[in-house]
Amino acid sequence: MAKYDYGYESSRVAAGTAVFELGQKSDKIWGVTSDIGGSLKKFRESWPDRFVDTGIAEQTATGIAAGLAIEGFKPYIIGMIPFLTMRAFEQVRTDIDYQNLPVTIIGTGGGLVSTGGATHNAMEDVSLMRTLANMTVVSVSDPNMIKLLIHKSLNLKGPLFIRQGGGKSDRVIYEPGSYDVDFGKGLVARPGKDATIIVHGALVAEALDVAEALSADKIDVRVIDMYSIKPIDKALILAAVKETGNILVVEDHLKRGGLFSAVAEVLVEEGVQPKKFKALGVPDLYAGYGPGEELREKYGYGKTAVAKTIREFLK
Repeated sequence: MAKYDYGYESSRVAAGTAVFELGQKSDKIWGVTSDIGGSLKKFRESWPDRFVDTGIAEQTATGIAAGLAIEGFKPYIIGMIPFLTMRAFEQVRTDIDYQNLPVTIIGTGGGLVSTGGATHNAMEDVSLMRTLANMTVVSVSDPNMIKLLIHKSLNLKGPLFIRQGGGKSDRVIYEPGSYDVDFGKGLVARPGKDATIIVHGALVAEALDVAEALSADKIDVRVIDMYSIKPIDKALILAAVKETGNILVVEDHLKRGGLFSAVAEVLVEEGVQPKKFKALGVPDLYAGYGPGEELREKYGYGKTAVAKTIREFLK
């Protein structure tokens, strides 16, 4: 089996399994969904009195979860990212975040992966959620990672947003059981000394593919899986600047407001200047229909553009 490739699993199923496992540990766990709770089937069948499906009503799901948290329960909301983070943003902010409630929001469809067109793409969610004062924001690159983070969330005191991609068939890039995760940390997915790609979510796998391809030309690229976007791993960023100099941030999100902006804030606050520093992501437009990989190539942040940028860094 190829390096960074341990098969495929569904991160949606992994998320549902993790919530079910927490439900076995504590009767304080609730499952809440806005019409896409298929992954919570086992939870629903086991504890129907701790499960709510509001239908296509994200604001209602958010309000119910806030109420449950106020009463001492630990709710997990599962829904589609553009509607949980935009249609229900006021409720997320006022009902959950302002009160610093322990509600976990698990969103599906991060980036341009929905094939549902502009209304179903999630290009602004990281920007929105990381502006909230108490919100922790993570983006999963591996189906096993979402299970680890959901289990870690049991002891998290405030709200949490978990971003996943398509969630139906996701590449397992880390050997199961070989790593751990925590909020405020990132992973060096691949070591390297010539340049660093800082990336999150489903694009970590693509960045690893690019780095492996470039190694044939003796270009040594570090890949940082910055799964925790807020809080962010400052030490990992600063070490990458010091040790590789060249920093490329790649994300399936608008180039403004997301991971690139978070990394830039760290560099400015610390007074650190990389040799080269660039972002690749969704440009300022409403992306249309098409498969995610096709749209990433079309809008200039697919594998071709990533490899080209790294080569230009090193000229």
